[in-house]
Amino acid sequence: MSKNDHSIDDQLAELAADTGEHHVAVTFTLNEVTNTVVLPSRTLASDAIRHHLRKTGTHVGCEHGVCGACTVLLDGKPVRSCLVLAASLEGRSITTVEGLVEPDGTLHPVQQAFKDCHGLQCGFCTPGFVTTIAAFLEENPNPTREEATDAIAGNLCRCTGYQNIRASVLRAAEIKRERAGQFPLGIDDASTREALDRKVRGTTNPVGGRAGKA
Repeated sequence: MSKNDHSIDDQLAELAADTGEHHVAVTFTLNEVTNTVVLPSRTLASDAIRHHLRKTGTHVGCEHGVCGACTVLLDGKPVRSCLVLAASLEGRSITTVEGLVEPDGTLHPVQQAFKDCHGLQCGFCTPGFVTTIAAFLEENPNPTREEATDAIAGNLCRCTGYQNIRASVLRAAEIKRERAGQFPLGIDDASTREALDRKVRGTTNPVGGRAGKA
């Protein structure tokens, strides 16, 4: 056992004596940076991220796993961080909305799409939508309008009618294709044309491409 292990053990013992509450040391990767945090064993992942590691882009809404505002990527998969104990993160990888930004500051395709399509109003729910959509597009890079609607159905927004959020899903897919060196609108076939959100396309051009017909 290393000197550092002894130090953590001592810290855990002192905290237990001082507070009467069991504490744990958890080591996990947050946005590609490995951290070890000491916290009460009852601590939720959302609280560890926000209060212990100060990544406050992750928002906490209902605290019952319903609204989706606290969604983060756990080993690449979207999870409600208010339903996950921080102690269960040992050895795992978390990505929050801050971690989606490229090292040079370039916005993630979904973040750029929300900007292009005005996909947010108050912004409270936005981080959960962004992480949810980012994971969705990794599995389905060419969604239809219906698939885009289904992808955001589990997240709640109290400001909008969801049309611009759905448009952001489709717009993000365009941006991902362009950054991969492909034509933004993909193959010009019936399914691609069906994916275009006509309500938004009148004012929002695909990156380096053309607008869909209004």
